[in-house]
Amino acid sequence: MRHFLTSLYLLGTFLHTLTKCTMSATDFHLDGDYLIGGLFNIHYAHGGIYQTKPQAIDCSSQPFSLSDYRRFQMMRFAVEQINNSTYILPNVSLGYEIFDHCSDTKNFPGILNLISVNGLIRPWFEPLKNFSRVMAVVGPFTSTDALTIAPLFMTDLIPMVSYGVGSSRLSNKIKFPSFLRTVHSNDGMIEVIVKIIVHFNWRWVAFLNSDNDYGRDGLDLFIKKIDGTDICLAYTNALNDNTNYSQIFEPIEAQKIHVVIVFAPEATSEALVETAVQVNFRNKVWIACDTWSINKRLSKMKGIRNIGTVLGVSQPVETVPGFNNFIYSTKRQTFFKNEAQTGFCNQACNCSYVTPEDIISADASYSFTVYSAVYAIAHGLHNALQCGDGKCSDKITLFPYMVLEELQKSNFTLLNQNIQFDENGDFKSGSYSVVFWNQTGDAQEIGFYSFYPSLQFFINNTMIKWYTDGDVPTSLCSAECPVGYVQKQTGIHKCCFNCEICPNGTYINITEDRYNCINCKDTQWSKKGSISCDLRVVEYMPFTDNWAILIMVGAWALVGMTLSMSVLFVVNYNTPVVKSAGGPMCFLILGCLSLSSLSVFFYFGKPTVAFCVLRYLPFLLFYTICLACFVVRSFQIVCIFKIAAQIPKLHSWWMKYHGQHLVITVAFITEAFLLLISYSYAAPKPYQNKVWYPDKILLDCEINPKAISCSVILPLLLCSLCFAFSYMGKDLPKNYNEAKAITFCLLLLILTWIVFVTQYMLYRGKFILMFNALAVLSSLYCFLLWYFLPKCYIIIFQPHRNTPKYFQSLIQNYTKTISQ
Repeated sequence: MRHFLTSLYLLGTFLHTLTKCTMSATDFHLDGDYLIGGLFNIHYAHGGIYQTKPQAIDCSSQPFSLSDYRRFQMMRFAVEQINNSTYILPNVSLGYEIFDHCSDTKNFPGILNLISVNGLIRPWFEPLKNFSRVMAVVGPFTSTDALTIAPLFMTDLIPMVSYGVGSSRLSNKIKFPSFLRTVHSNDGMIEVIVKIIVHFNWRWVAFLNSDNDYGRDGLDLFIKKIDGTDICLAYTNALNDNTNYSQIFEPIEAQKIHVVIVFAPEATSEALVETAVQVNFRNKVWIACDTWSINKRLSKMKGIRNIGTVLGVSQPVETVPGFNNFIYSTKRQTFFKNEAQTGFCNQACNCSYVTPEDIISADASYSFTVYSAVYAIAHGLHNALQCGDGKCSDKITLFPYMVLEELQKSNFTLLNQNIQFDENGDFKSGSYSVVFWNQTGDAQEIGFYSFYPSLQFFINNTMIKWYTDGDVPTSLCSAECPVGYVQKQTGIHKCCFNCEICPNGTYINITEDRYNCINCKDTQWSKKGSISCDLRVVEYMPFTDNWAILIMVGAWALVGMTLSMSVLFVVNYNTPVVKSAGGPMCFLILGCLSLSSLSVFFYFGKPTVAFCVLRYLPFLLFYTICLACFVVRSFQIVCIFKIAAQIPKLHSWWMKYHGQHLVITVAFITEAFLLLISYSYAAPKPYQNKVWYPDKILLDCEINPKAISCSVILPLLLCSLCFAFSYMGKDLPKNYNEAKAITFCLLLLILTWIVFVTQYMLYRGKFILMFNALAVLSSLYCFLLWYFLPKCYIIIFQPHRNTPKYFQSLIQNYTKTISQ
């Protein structure tokens, strides 16, 4: 009942306006077997129009649009061409009923006429015979018009094939099942605009859109398209009849925006650009949508060069053969007659002053889309009527939904263009042209964006003459960061930032993330401000290194010397020098020094678990025995000359229980036990030192400080005792200098490790292993050279000092000195 009452109201409006608007209808109506409707904005109703009673607007009293009038004539031409064809609809004539649709809210009589049957609008559920006499409709041109009137056609699935509507909302087939278009939706238009911006590396842009369905849809799509890109929408404003255009330019100038996108109908865009010229808004890049990108009046306007460079996206202008002849012939027949004929409301045009030349030279954009829309409907009728062999079937009762079904399956070639629709009714093939307003005021094609058969985008930069007279203008909130710097956002826009250099160990990859420094892997390194990481150099001391070879030769030399000295001491075993050096203990010391030198060889080569263990174990174990021997030897020297006379019981106890053997054995067992505990708790193991040098990985052995301290305590204690006892014997006979020799050796030993520890704290490169091996070798040579070598010298070169008589005289002289 509600739909019925609504229909009665609309029909009342329709009948009222029928009596009001009586104009010439010669060009608006053509009889035929099948009618198609046409909706064209031959006139535009600007501003608010207030009425006190329900009546339609008189479009002919509104401003005239020459480009839309050309499209109107294109529909008439297409229908005439189809009727003259013997292939598309051979024995069927095609008629039309066209209306001037100048307003989206006060222009319903034409719509009601198209959906009515014999002047009546019947409920949808009545028999099919009451369907509209119109099989399909070409139009309307604007998104708001389509969204307003489309529901009236959707109910009966009357196909609407628009030649200009861009709103993506009409791709919703649930709400608009019978809507199709021979233009691409705003989604395609915005896609091209974004590609242009990306192509020229502009990131700081303004978007001015009309305050209607078309403009708001464009803005929403633009915001979605730039999400995830480097483009920032710095400023946006919705334009309507109440907008003060001159005030729009102030914030654009203040924010230093150099790229302005204007997404609005032709009339709105004209008003905006004219104001820009008037207020001397200069030196910007303007990106025009297809509604005004090839506007001939604006492109040749005085002072238009001052506003900057104008680029645009336009529908490709296809030359339709025969159209110019049609316009000239139509002028002779109907342009200046039939003014008295009566037609339906808004089927008139006060355009007697328009010449054929005016029409032919008018903006030709969307002309081909009108032409292809009419042909798409004709092909739909052709298939629905099963036309072929020079005739169409006269036994088929045709309904609009049948035409819709065939329209959706359209696939034909028109003027070398493939005409197809996708599942949403959007134009599947075709392309956009990228244009530039050159110095002569023409919209010169400089590139394209092709949809079919594959997506392709191209711009010829050399064809553009920028307002800068040279390089491409820039539009950035913040200047590009130097190489190796990241962007740290300031404010709400990611395009506004400060530049910070990436520190050592990090790099920046602007293709992945221009806002954060990326850490290098553990095996890589980088300098400050790097854009990539380099592999770290793996370092260790190889066996083939010159220093390693030299140290190992020194270790073998030490082994050779200990063997030689052992042979010499065996030969001279019963001499005083050998006995004073320790007698049998000398061979134990020399053997332990040789075994300790094994550690030296494991400081070189790539570390393994075995290498790490053997790097410390021989030295700590056998050197401890050496130190224990020297503790015993220094104690014995002091005991003989000082303690024996003062504490005879201690001396006798020492001699009775073989104190020297006991001390050495206890020291050996204790150190072996401590090493076992230490290695059981945390044995040395290979590790990669990645901390000390950023560009190197040092292969070394990891030592647990707690574990190693356990096994180092005893050698340190023995060293301290040895030093104490040997120091006590510093005043022994001048020529009987074992205690002094031991003291000197210990001083060299302590100095060696002080130097090494200092070096270790300052340097951790691969040569620290060489220094460590050298410190071990030096520790061994201290006793070999300064304790044993002098005795070898006496044995070989001063045998007269290696006699019992000589030693007795030294002891007697020392005893006399003490007693005095």
